[in-house]
Amino acid sequence: MRRIPLHEFVSEKGQAQAAVLLGLSQGALSKAIRLGRRIFVNCHEGGAFSAEEVRPFPSQSHQKRAA
Repeated sequence: MRRIPLHEFVSEKGQAQAAVLLGLSQGALSKAIRLGRRIFVNCHEGGAFSAEEVRPFPSQSHQKRAA
């Protein structure tokens, strides 16, 4: 399995194709990149792709609710 940052995946595949491969709309993909979200794409054997986001724990929104 290969793990690469989302922006590199989009550079390799193109934005439209990357969105299709990840099951997203092109708008959602564009927004994630524009906001600088820390998303990594896992390139699995057999050509499947999945993505995961690295976020602080506990999340920022949880800390705001607790305050």
